[in-house]
Amino acid sequence: MINLALLRENPQAFTAAAKEKGFKVDIEKFLELDKAFREKKNKFEELRALQNKFNKELPKIKDPAEKEQKLSQMKKLAQQVKALEEEVQVLKRSHLEEWLKIPALPSPDTPKGESEEENVEVFKKGEIPSFSFKAKDHLEIGKELSLIDIERGVKISGTRHYFLKGKGVALHRAVLQLSLDFLTEKGYTLLEPPHIVGREAMEGTGYFPWGREQAYKLDEEREFYLIGTSEVPLCAYYKDEILQEEELPIKFAACTPCYRREAGSYGKDVRGLYRLHQFYKVEQVIICRDDLEESNTYHQELLDNACRIVEALELPYRVVQCCTGELGLGQYKKHDVECWMPSRNSYSETHSCSTMLDFQARRLKLRYRTKNKEKRLCFTLNSTSIASPRILIPLLEVHQKEDGSVYLPKAIRKYLGEADKIAKN
Repeated sequence: MINLALLRENPQAFTAAAKEKGFKVDIEKFLELDKAFREKKNKFEELRALQNKFNKELPKIKDPAEKEQKLSQMKKLAQQVKALEEEVQVLKRSHLEEWLKIPALPSPDTPKGESEEENVEVFKKGEIPSFSFKAKDHLEIGKELSLIDIERGVKISGTRHYFLKGKGVALHRAVLQLSLDFLTEKGYTLLEPPHIVGREAMEGTGYFPWGREQAYKLDEEREFYLIGTSEVPLCAYYKDEILQEEELPIKFAACTPCYRREAGSYGKDVRGLYRLHQFYKVEQVIICRDDLEESNTYHQELLDNACRIVEALELPYRVVQCCTGELGLGQYKKHDVECWMPSRNSYSETHSCSTMLDFQARRLKLRYRTKNKEKRLCFTLNSTSIASPRILIPLLEVHQKEDGSVYLPKAIRKYLGEADKIAKN
């Protein structure tokens, strides 16, 4: 949720941001609604104040005729207050509904662009493999080594579903545990959060209202949803609370299944493990003070964590800064980590790291009290640490050998009985 004071002061900036990010929002129309709501609310508060004044004056009136006149005035005033209160509530709901749709401003250094094609490469690391044999894609490797079964996943649950099998499950769990152990050593607090959240948590983290079609809804009356990322419960953990400045920063991590409908992606990345309805992700979240320099430092920390995990898996990768058209509703700044995937002949996104400033905190009423007793909104940041089975695509394809086996990086061998490869039985 954006700062209304900033919007009123500089509506042109928000109009430009909405256009650059690709959100259809009429800022001028919202400002008209905002003005009408404030005027109506002020009028209501004036009448309520007058009503309270009458209530205090009434017991002091001794003359019966004067008292009768005052009672008549109070009755009319009460009717006005009731009618106005109903109007204010209608406007309040409309105001909030439209307010929630307005995107945050991107950082000044975010490159302008409409799609991932216009993301800007920051750096790349690692050598792209050159095979002296006909390389296979992850599905061929997975089938030959009995690691992956897409056909039966589709048979049972439809497209974008899968089974992992045997050593495929072990490999999947190994990369997740590697990430969790890494973050634990870095001082992050692990949480096991709910996988089902209410509408308020989805709105509070900025995934609603625009992303509603991507979520699986469970309860029609109470509006419960399966999470698409543990960012939602982690950021909402302190919803409606006031932290102490000395408690910050707070660093959380969680490993959860993630559920996404992938609405609007029909026919895109259907084959394989790249775009799925269900997957696992280790997420990292930082809650800090509303200090931009501090926030930038933590953004780099989250990004570095993601890069260290990829390097531990011995995968070639690059980091890109996402352009304005690739930023979500509340994202101020975003970097993606892209691993080389031979079957796609390209670097493809495996991690995403975002700074939200106070966008989520304002929605969640997530605040902290400074040492001077001042209440301020927190800043929030989030990043993928690892997502599987997507990461298995480069892991299997980059590390495949001519004999059909797959090399296992040293960092994950301790989770796999010290095996140095996966080979046919």
